[in-house]
This record gives sequence, C-alpha cells and structure tokens, in this order.
Amino acid sequence: MLLVTGAAGFIGFHLSQNLLSQGQSVIGLDNLSPYYDVSLKEARIAELNQYENFQFYALDLADREGMKQFFQEHSFNIIVHLAAQAGVRYSLENPDAYVDSNLVGFLNILEGCRHGQVKHLVFASSSSVYGANRKVPFEVTDNVDYPVSLYAATKKSNELMAHCYSHLYKIPMTGLRFFTVYGPWGRPDMAYWKFTKAILSGQPIDVYNHGKMRRDFTYVDDVVEGIIRVMDTIPESIEVSDAQYKIYNIGNNKPIELMTMIEVLEDCLGKKAEKNMLPMQPGDVVQTYADVDPLMKDVGFSPSTPIEVGLKHFVDWYRGYFQV
Repeated sequence: MLLVTGAAGFIGFHLSQNLLSQGQSVIGLDNLSPYYDVSLKEARIAELNQYENFQFYALDLADREGMKQFFQEHSFNIIVHLAAQAGVRYSLENPDAYVDSNLVGFLNILEGCRHGQVKHLVFASSSSVYGANRKVPFEVTDNVDYPVSLYAATKKSNELMAHCYSHLYKIPMTGLRFFTVYGPWGRPDMAYWKFTKAILSGQPIDVYNHGKMRRDFTYVDDVVEGIIRVMDTIPESIEVSDAQYKIYNIGNNKPIELMTMIEVLEDCLGKKAEKNMLPMQPGDVVQTYADVDPLMKDVGFSPSTPIEVGLKHFVDWYRGYFQV
C-alpha cells in the first residue's frame, strides 16, 4: 500500500493517477486547503475516485492526534509526501500556514514513518532552497543556507529533519527539489495559469522584474516519472552520518526566459498579451536552473518535455475544463 499526501494537489493528483493506472493501491491524504479554489481539488479527487484501488482521507497534517490515529490504522511500505503550503509570495502574508503545514505537518509524517516502519519516504523539497545562490546550474551540493522566503526556509528545514530521522531511526529518505512544475490540472497561483486566464479575458498580465527572469519549467509528467523511479531506488548510506539519505533536483535543465514563455503561451492561445511591467517581488529569485546529472546517473532519467509541448497540453486542458 502506498500513501500519497497532497493527493488533491497538482503533482499529487498526477502521481496518484499514474500509480492507480498501473494497478497499485493508493491512499490519498489531503486537507483540501482553501489556499486556492477547493473545487479544483475536489475535481481532482473525483477523477481519482473512479479507481477502485484508491481511498481518500481528508486530514490536516498538523492534526497531531488525527495523524497519529491515521498511522495506527494504516501501514505503508512507501510514502510520497507532497502535501505542503506552497507559494513564495503567500508566505509573506500568512507565515503561520507554512509553520503548521510544512514544519509541524512534516514532523507528524516523520513520526508516522518512525512508528509505522516505513521502508522509504520520498518527500517534496523545492528549488526555492537555493535562495540567493548565483552559481548555475544549481547542484545539490551547493550551499543552501541563505533562503530568501519563509517557504524556502521550511523546505530546507524539511531536508534537515528528514536527514535526522534517517540517521536516528534508519529510515531511507529521498528529497526532491522540484523546479517550476507546470501542466494540466495545475495550480491557479502559478504564472502560466494567471497569464492564461488574463489573456483569454482580455486583461493585462503582471510581468515581474520587467521580464528579466529565467525559470527551469518542468512538465508534470516528467516530474511524475522522476518520482516513480526514485520511489524504487533506496538511497545508499552516506559516510558522514550513516543515514540512507539523498537529495535530487528534478528540473528541465533548460531555463527559459520569462518573455519566451509568454510568447509560447500567446502562440498556444492565439492571442497577444497586454503586459504590465513591474519590479522584482520580495522573496523571488531571478533564475532557477537544475543540474540533474545525479538523477540521470542513479535512476536513468532526466526531464525532457519542451515548453512548447507542455504549454499546449495545459492550454488544451484549460480550455476544456473551463469551456473557453
């Protein structure tokens, strides 16, 4: 039995759907947070509920007693922990949500692994941990002690907490630093979604740092493939602590200029955008760029979907879902 936390979320939905279609039994857990439109999350769960081998539980990770009872009633060989309070800019407005979900909630997952004798925990980190780093591409061996948002700080904390539990309780743990994941059923707070909505409704789009930004846009199917391969790869012990612990980047390894992404989106939509050029936002970074050599070496995979293909899939889904 597999547990996928954040199953009503973007990546968790796609991962669960892939695993279920392969005949695996999946329990999905999510608190259906109102951070963005809950009806989208409910629609994802409705899709997953079509599989007989899927069970869903609405539960808040920060509910210590609820999580304790959940792990007493279920046992898992593998947990893929994707649930989190996401978003860099929202962490400036509501820091408590990040502490509750990403720190308290993650501790409850670790305790569940500890007492439930889980064989492998795969958990979501983020490219945001690289913070103020200027050396590119970002490598997992780079110093990540200078986060520029609370969101990034909580994700770095997750990595440290996981290493500690792996060392103390001999639980294999693998962290994945995701780089700007996009695609169908995506998150409404992401730029490509906001741009699509605005362009189709004839509204201007907000382009931060006057468009002088680059992102390693990574298509969701590539991310899911990477997760599944990592799930089946137990990390080796590291010398310094004897923990079975590993961190990987999952990114496209081909940063795209923000203005290029907008041009591709305009082509997919068949409509030009009116651009509102704005300065850099607090907590944001100019560039993300993933080194994926370790992922390729250990699991034989690196993301490869071009932005032109991925955005077309998203736009086709968006038009169908919203009937526009």
